[in-house]
Formats: sequence, structure tokens, C-alpha cells
Amino acid sequence: WQTENGVLLPSLQSALPFLDLHGTPRLEFHQSVFDELREKLLERVSAIALEGKVEERYKKLEDLLEKSFSLVKMPSIQPVVMCVMKHLPKVPEKKLKLVMADKDLYKACAVEVKRQIWQDNQALFGDEVSPLLKQYILEKENILFSNDISVLHNFFSPSPKTRRQGEVVQKLTQMIGKNVKLYDMVLQFLRTLFLRTRNVHYCTLRAELLMSLHDLEISEICTVDPCHKFTWCLDACIREKFVDNKRARELQGFLDGVKKGQEQVLGDLSMILCDPFAINTLALSTIRHLQDLVGQDTLPRESPDLLLLLRMLSLGQGAWDMIDSQVFKEPKMEAELITKFLPMLMSFVVDDHTFNVDQKLPSEEKGPIPYPSTIPEAFTKFLQENRIACEIGLYYILHITKQRNKNAFLRLLPALVETFSDLAFSDIFLHLLTGNLTLLSDEFALEEFCTSLFDGFFLTACSRKENVHRHVLRLLLHLHHKVAPAKLESLQKALEPTKQSGEAVKELYNQLTEKLELRKPSPAEVTETPSMELPLPSVPTPASR
Repeated sequence: WQTENGVLLPSLQSALPFLDLHGTPRLEFHQSVFDELREKLLERVSAIALEGKVEERYKKLEDLLEKSFSLVKMPSIQPVVMCVMKHLPKVPEKKLKLVMADKDLYKACAVEVKRQIWQDNQALFGDEVSPLLKQYILEKENILFSNDISVLHNFFSPSPKTRRQGEVVQKLTQMIGKNVKLYDMVLQFLRTLFLRTRNVHYCTLRAELLMSLHDLEISEICTVDPCHKFTWCLDACIREKFVDNKRARELQGFLDGVKKGQEQVLGDLSMILCDPFAINTLALSTIRHLQDLVGQDTLPRESPDLLLLLRMLSLGQGAWDMIDSQVFKEPKMEAELITKFLPMLMSFVVDDHTFNVDQKLPSEEKGPIPYPSTIPEAFTKFLQENRIACEIGLYYILHITKQRNKNAFLRLLPALVETFSDLAFSDIFLHLLTGNLTLLSDEFALEEFCTSLFDGFFLTACSRKENVHRHVLRLLLHLHHKVAPAKLESLQKALEPTKQSGEAVKELYNQLTEKLELRKPSPAEVTETPSMELPLPSVPTPASR
């Protein structure tokens, strides 16, 4: 039996007793020969898949699959069967069904085979994609709530190319391969989830996925996605965080080029523009344009570039409504946004310039001119009723905070308590605001500043919005040492979690309490060094008056 089933090599028969002398079992020898042959066979299968005419090579592989498939459950042979299936562009339906029905086989088969299974099984593909989408949203939220508060490294810091290297985008790109049907399925999942949750991070993933396929030059998909060139151009703007004139004209060309009967493309374009990274770029560019217009003595209505930015902001902000209603038409822009709201923002810029010039002039007897403290009622009304005005207004406030312009910040802050669908309490805005506030860290010692910021803004929403509670705690964890002790104590009481508070809030509050405990001087220290401890809290108060 051994002779009949062994390796039939005449020269081997005399060599085998040597192995016996070394105590090497025949099983070990045969196993190593078997492994070697399997490796050779796997190499040969991969080579067959590349040589000769297409029909012939696939015929060979199909014959090989037919002969070997019955052994697919044998662990030693399974890799060969899987390799054959991997190289077949179309595995016979019957075999795919058998693989799909067996969990272990399904798990073991290559992604190339799974793609063929998925394209006719949307539910199964959904089960594979769903955990990745959840992971993606969680990653975005973790960045927004990160304890590292910095004006230099925030949510929008990573470049588009860096973001596309993320695990989820890479996995999805690999799962889709060149399969247009699977790509369409993922887009459908993203649209559905965006509609169900209103979560704008799904819009980011929509753009990142397309650009990831673009990076790999997968023309099979890029050429059939009507948003490809628009997304590519917008991606370049996001990289620069600015829409320059040349790219603005390109983007306008794409929007104007939407033909009659193809309006559905607007739904996809609006989703690409709803990506927070796109909104961020458009809003920053808008603020920059407004400042340029002040210098040129030009009104917003006379700037075509500014009007285009507003048009794209409007399309992006209207994405959810458009996809929900299935009415694919660009939202109408309110004339008052251009004729009243933007000139009002420009007047704030002028107020700052005027105040700065006044400060430099020699003071007359009537004393220094105070900074304007009132805000036009119309400004507050715009922030409450017009989504685009609200978005631009919030970015203007981020802009003045980044410039360390405390006067302008305190003047406009009251307008943020009530905004269009509570945009001022959205995670992205609060993430950016807390980062920018680190530049005004010295102001936290002043009672007036803290009262306006915490009592007048943050605490108005803490009890009803847990995310605001988290952002305030993040800010205090970072800047507690700058806040006057009396104010810090009252804030600690006001921010104490309730029974309904989530784990994240409780965890942050505990971290803050621990930090404050560490800062409290021991009684011995107080008696020894009273001169250090006592005057400190009272130093800032004269300055605030």
C-alpha cells in the first residue's frame, strides 16, 4: 500500500531509510512534499490566469474547479480551490450558492469571489458594510470630542488624501474593486442613512470613497459617476481650504452643465457639497471674499465669485431636503441674504477697522470711543431664520475668535443662543469654537468674559443638549487653570452630571474634578505661603472694570 500510494520516484526508495535513521516520521516527509506541491500548484493557477487566450485560460480554470471543488472542505486542499475561484471572473452560479450557504467557506473565500456573491445579494452586502459605516461615524465623533483642544490641529486639519487612507475608506474601496453595481449599492446605503439620520459624515464618506477610487485610477467607476470631475475639482479646493477664481469657474461650469432630464445629478452634487469639509472650505472662502470686498468698497451683489460660493453653500445645505423630496432643483437664494445680511457682516468688519484706528489716534478730552456693543436685530433674526446666513455668521464668529478679537466676539455672542436648527450648538461648530477660544485663554480670568461665554451661551443649552455639556467640560479640562477660582466653583456646580447624563459626560466631569482636586493647595501650604495664594484671584478684577 505504501509503495502504491507513495511518491513514485525510483531514486527516492533508497533514500527514505536515511530519514528513518534520523527518526523523521514518513508523515512529516509526505506533509512537506504535499505543501511544496500545493505551493507550486497555486503558482501555476495564478500563471494560467494570465497566459494564452482569454477563453482558453478560463476554460482550464473552470475544468480545474470542477475537478477540485468536491474537496473544498478539506483544509489542505481548500486554498487551491479558493485560488481557482479567485481568478475566475465568473464563478458558476451553483458553486457560488454552495459557498454562500456555508459560513466557513464564505469566510475563507477571496474578496474577488465575495464580490460576485454580493452583487446579487444586497442584504448580505449590507451586513458586511454596515459595521464599517458605524465605525466611520464613531471615528468622526471621537475626533470632534477629542480631549486635545488645539487651534492648529482640529477636525479639518488632515488633508483629503490623508483622510482617504483611513481604514474604513480603504476597506470599502477594496470591497467594491471595479464593480459598478457594488459601488451603486454603497451610495444607496449612504443616501438612505443620510436621510434617516441627517448625519453629514455620510456625505464626507460619499466624496472620500469616490476620490479613493480616483486615486487608484479605477476608470470603470469614475467614468460612470457623473459627480467625478466636480468632486475632483472640489477636492483640490478643500486641500487648499480656498476656492480660487479658476476652480470657481470650473465648478460653475459643472453646475451650469446639468442638462434637462439629468437633474437627478443635483441630488448627488448636493450630497458632495453637504460634506462638512466642503462647507468649511466654502464658508472660509466666503469670509475671505467679504473682507476683500470691504477693501475694494464693493457690495456683495457685484461679486460673481461670492455669488457662486453662496450658490454652492445653498445647494449643499439643501441636500437633505432635495433627496427627501426627490425634487431635483437648485434652492432659490433669498435676495435679502445678499442685499442685507452680507453687507451687515461687512459693516462689522468696518466697525473693527474704525475702532482700531480710533485707538491709535491721540485721545481727546471726551475720552476713548467705546467698542459698539449692540447688534442689529436683523442680524439675530437672520441667524434664526436663514440657514446659509446662520452658517456664514457662525464662521464669521470663528474668524474673529481666531483673530483674538474679544470685543467683536462678546458683541456677537448673544446672537448664538437661538440659531437656525440650533446650528450654534452643533458638534462641528463647538469643536472649532473651543479650539479657537484657547487663543483667548487669558480672558478667562475675567468675570465679565466668563459670564458672557458660560452663563450667556454654553449653559443655556447644557441641560437639554448633552453634546454641549461635553464640549464645555472639554474646554474647562483644557483651560481650568485660567478661570478665576470663584467662577470655577460655580461652573463645577452647574456642570454636575444628572442621573440622565451619559457615560461620556460623567467621565469628563470626573476628570475635571480630579484635576481641580490636584490644584487645591494643602492647608499646610496655605499657612506657609499666604502671599502667593491670596492676592491671585483679585488681580484680574480691576482690569475687568
